[in-house]
Amino acid sequence: MQAHAKTERGASLVEYALLVALIAVVCIGAVTFLANGTKSTFSSAGTSLGA
Repeated sequence: MQAHAKTERGASLVEYALLVALIAVVCIGAVTFLANGTKSTFSSAGTSLGA
């Protein structure tokens, strides 16, 4: 019974690691996407202000 608990705990650890990795990839993608849009917005605002 203890061997089954260890195996299940190990599987849970792998599942949590995959979940954390997926969340990290989504966050990096969102930051990259938003950074590109923000950069162009501030660039056009700076050009309009003559900066």
